[in-house]
Amino acid sequence: MGETIYSELIYILLGFTSVVGVAFIVERWWTLRWARVVPPDIATALLKCRTREDVQKIVRLCELRPSPLSRLIQLAAERLDWPRADNVDALQTAARNEIVRLERGLVVLEIIVGIAPLLGLVGTIAGMMTVFSDVGQTGLNDAAKLAAGIALILRATLMGLLIAIPALVAWSYFSKKVEVIAVEMEALCDDFIRRQYTEK
Repeated sequence: MGETIYSELIYILLGFTSVVGVAFIVERWWTLRWARVVPPDIATALLKCRTREDVQKIVRLCELRPSPLSRLIQLAAERLDWPRADNVDALQTAARNEIVRLERGLVVLEIIVGIAPLLGLVGTIAGMMTVFSDVGQTGLNDAAKLAAGIALILRATLMGLLIAIPALVAWSYFSKKVEVIAVEMEALCDDFIRRQYTEK
């Protein structure tokens, strides 16, 4: 009886883990869309930015299209009267904060990658306890109960792996995407700063 309760609890936890994993995968996919983080029109405007009048146009565009890149460019544009080194330092600090925001949900996926197989293993142990308990009470004569226990063992392990594998794929993909986005934003911001202080 106790083993059955443990098994049901494990399945509930696995189901909850699966729902949380899917929710974070969808949320990260929506948040990390390239056009949402590095809007193409802002990136194009940055490449054409030469004068301080162009800077004002970009600031207005950034206000209309809020994004991590927009916030960084607004910050850099507001501090163009600062020495270049100070502006770069402030921009780097803000960029680290933006990257942390982009990585926010990835830790949950990383936890799911680790915990789902362990929950499956606990389910396996609970299933083995059920099988051995039944074998102890009825002997090896009841093949149906033995098969049901083995099926429970395999089902829990399979569910744990089926939850962990997509979470691992999503975590790896989104981690790499954040890295690529960070490099792109850094290149755009560096180019903007370089041209503005050269033109000054």
